[in-house]
Amino acid sequence: MIVVSEQVRSALDEGRPVVAMESTIYSTLGLPVPHNAEALRRCRAAVEAGGAVPAVTAVLDGTWRVGLSPDEEQRVLEGTRKVAERDLAVAAAQSWDVGVTTVSASVALAHRAGISVFATGGIGGVHRGVELSGDVSADLDALANHPVVTVCAGAKSFLDLPRTLELLETAGVPVLGWRHPDFPAFYVRSSGLPVPHVVQGADEVARVLRSRSRPQTGVLLTVPIPEADELDRATHDAALATALVAAEVAGISGAAVTPFVLERVGRATEGGSVPANLALAENNARVAAEVAVALAAS
Repeated sequence: MIVVSEQVRSALDEGRPVVAMESTIYSTLGLPVPHNAEALRRCRAAVEAGGAVPAVTAVLDGTWRVGLSPDEEQRVLEGTRKVAERDLAVAAAQSWDVGVTTVSASVALAHRAGISVFATGGIGGVHRGVELSGDVSADLDALANHPVVTVCAGAKSFLDLPRTLELLETAGVPVLGWRHPDFPAFYVRSSGLPVPHVVQGADEVARVLRSRSRPQTGVLLTVPIPEADELDRATHDAALATALVAAEVAGISGAAVTPFVLERVGRATEGGSVPANLALAENNARVAAEVAVALAAS
């Protein structure tokens, strides 16, 4: 069910660094055209410039894929069907044409292929009002059950971030801050919550992964958006509050919340969220390459 591209397989066999990349962010579900293609180009370039091999994950023609050709990446850019880890088996059994992978599916495929580092934008988490909805992203379960370093700009700011961190603690997932003491909230550098541990370099991250007491768990490395690209905090908070109210009024829940809220925030910031999204994704890819290189050398 899984096909690893020749380039990625060769790198893994030779012990060279590889960075897995989700495909949802590069599809029409992640960023509007043509920004999704720009995000893919910039993230691939950042990984390669850092000395690692990029490996985009997806489902194509019912097959789990790790590493894509340019033509196959074009299919991902046009993708409209999201695949979480729970959907991988169904996508294979029903031969889905194109399925773009979320964090949970991408982490699972990375582990299956033997890749230890994964780069994304922001992870999902515990949703606000979870006591009524029970809505917790599958991303957290994937982090707890696959030994992969996930490099991200924290979690989406519309989530219940304190409960997200508490759940990660319960699951035994080390949460690290990349040269920054606060847990980032996607478009802004700080959520106001501290990270449990701060690391100063990729070698430290590699040692944390090697030293886990629970071999099945992953590591969450949070990287704040570059300071120059951070959204104005007041504008961000106002846009977020308005978007959350609109989502509640419209009855939006579950997986539909993320694209709904991000689209509303983008509109409220007059498109300012798109450059921020591009910058944080590229920065995460750059840091992921550093970590992959350190792991390959250790």
